[in-house]
Amino acid sequence: MTPSRRLLLVHAHPDDETINNGATMARYVAEGARVTLLTCTLGEEGEVLVPELELLAAEHADQLGGYRIGELRAAMEALGVADWRFLGGPGRYRDSGMMGTPANDEPRAFWNADLDEAVAHAVAVVREVRPQVVVTYDENGGYGHPDHIQAHRVAMRAVDAAADPAYRPDLGGAWEVAKVYWCCVPRSVLRQGIEAMTALGEESPFASLDDVDDLSFAVPDELVAAAVDGRAHAGRKDAAMRAHATQITVDGPFFALSNNLGQEVLGTEYYRLVRGERGTADGWEDDLFAGLDP
Repeated sequence: MTPSRRLLLVHAHPDDETINNGATMARYVAEGARVTLLTCTLGEEGEVLVPELELLAAEHADQLGGYRIGELRAAMEALGVADWRFLGGPGRYRDSGMMGTPANDEPRAFWNADLDEAVAHAVAVVREVRPQVVVTYDENGGYGHPDHIQAHRVAMRAVDAAADPAYRPDLGGAWEVAKVYWCCVPRSVLRQGIEAMTALGEESPFASLDDVDDLSFAVPDELVAAAVDGRAHAGRKDAAMRAHATQITVDGPFFALSNNLGQEVLGTEYYRLVRGERGTADGWEDDLFAGLDP
């Protein structure tokens, strides 16, 4: 029997899903929804935080991508997600690295992917899963990473194409997604996280709280549509983050990414609604499926 609620998340690399949406994913799995993760690359260009595995990195053996498949598998087990896949299959598209790096020019880099081909792969997933809700990044990919930007482009175009009966009928019957959300962090929440780090004696990654307004991934509170409370599943998110050991170091209520940016691990995750109707007249939604028929 197909679950009545179906959620599809489109992310660029293994670990992006857990950082942005781990608590949300675990909550909806626990509530009986079908949660599908579509990851666009293996994350081959990631930095390696585990010294004994440093030779897996792109500049050495270039085996990190395969290793990160195992990390993603363990993370999905921690969150309870059974349906996770790679766009076009594992290894179809390569991690493009940070903007302006030589990895951008690799022939298989996702940044260089044929967009029509990549969209067709995503449409096949949308039409198979038939999600009411899709989650991805904003047009800047949150912070300007080329793979995040490309994942946004693919996801948004796939949502449109999947609803068009004339588009690739060989990929299944047309399906219209009811709501599309972009991951975000409200400025007020980011300020609270910085204040919490300061109170714990942690060094803030920003010169001052005023810097928050200049961060591309921090959005004004009025643009936020949903605050999904997954605090009851924070332990699952923590375990999933620990599964991504080459990329994330977890330390108490904070975690350090490979760029050493400390952020508060929140059990509540935030979203902008860019397609569809809000499910509540006032305030932030607590349910991405709010307003949709069961």
